[in-house]
Amino acid sequence: TMTFCLKHNVMTLLKLIFATALTCVFSLATAQTASAPQNEPIRLAMIEGMSGAFANAGDAVQRNLRFAVERINAQGGVQTSAGKRPLELIVLDGKGQPEESLAMLKAAIDRGVLAVLQGNSSAVAGVLADALDKHNTREPTKRVLFLNYSAVDPTLTNEKCTFWHFRFDAHTDMRMAALVAAIAADKSLQKVYLLNQDYVFGQGLARSARAMLSALRPDIAFVGDELHPLGRIKDFAPYVNKIKASAAQAVITGNWGNDLTLLVKASKEVNLDASFYTFYGNGLGAPATIGDAGVERVVAVSEWHNNAAPSGIDALYTAFRKRYPDPKDDYFNPRNLLAVEMLARAIEQSGVADATSVARQLAGMKFAALGFDATMRAADHQLIQFLSVYRMGKQGSAGIARDLEGSGFGFKTLITVPAAALAQAHRCEMRRP
Repeated sequence: TMTFCLKHNVMTLLKLIFATALTCVFSLATAQTASAPQNEPIRLAMIEGMSGAFANAGDAVQRNLRFAVERINAQGGVQTSAGKRPLELIVLDGKGQPEESLAMLKAAIDRGVLAVLQGNSSAVAGVLADALDKHNTREPTKRVLFLNYSAVDPTLTNEKCTFWHFRFDAHTDMRMAALVAAIAADKSLQKVYLLNQDYVFGQGLARSARAMLSALRPDIAFVGDELHPLGRIKDFAPYVNKIKASAAQAVITGNWGNDLTLLVKASKEVNLDASFYTFYGNGLGAPATIGDAGVERVVAVSEWHNNAAPSGIDALYTAFRKRYPDPKDDYFNPRNLLAVEMLARAIEQSGVADATSVARQLAGMKFAALGFDATMRAADHQLIQFLSVYRMGKQGSAGIARDLEGSGFGFKTLITVPAAALAQAHRCEMRRP
């Protein structure tokens, strides 16, 4: 009997020890799981052309997004229900091509990103949005957001809209409405030439320019309408000579990156006497390339420029220039920062870094801070904010205190179009999870 009792007590003691050990292991594992999100970063993947013809545009985006991420992390990261988590920016080279970018999208998903950020091609944006829509339907536990900061094809928030795509830039028709308002005000203008890149963005821009300008100024004649291969033209002299022969007084172009800088360089070399109404004539080497030939002739449009009316964005620009002091890096794009800031706020409001929860917070979000006053329209996920149209001039002249990229040239505001005037009707019929 004594032996039985002893064995029984020993077995009871062993069971108690084993149970206690299991409880400790389980508690430790639970504690580690609960604390892991505080240390594990929330990953964001930028997919852009980091090599090839538009590498300079990809580099500019990377600097802006890295600045935005560093700013959030300097404040301790993003607050979630499990504690603060830092952001991590992963840069992937999609080479500006749809197929390459799709391969990078797979790599991003495999690395567990919350969001993909892209914008320097509407053709790429279209395939990424479609691929993510399908992926998120197939893999509801691995959903990923798409933050688009500059792909401006209107269909992305109209016929091709998806719940997972959010655009932080005004689309082509919104930008063109602002630009055309400035063009129409020039009563001396009678002849216009359209020259654009031959893909969905350039094609849409040309159609939009024709329709809107014809409605406001039916007296203006279109003396040329050409599309050229994207990123393949090394010498724009033949195109510029045709523009010169047409006697066009203005060129409307959506060209960006090297396709813009090489175009304006060629125009300078042949002494083309015409104004350039552009979407992107305010950076990436364009002001320095254009030089004196662009004074009072090159016009651009966006939500901000560095000689705009003072706002909270000025402090952000100053901090950006401190972070990137090299004059060649002087291309601050506030909407890159806005995308990251609004994403961070949506994560904090939802409490978790979950794509579905965050998307629901982003839809309809109003962001009035840091100098911004923008709304992410819930119906189509199109950002609504005002736009400015501005003209190039010499630094030191009236309204131009700052230059760009050390060029000695900057821009001054011509007109500002309020957000309400740009909030065009949409054709989005969004499926929501």
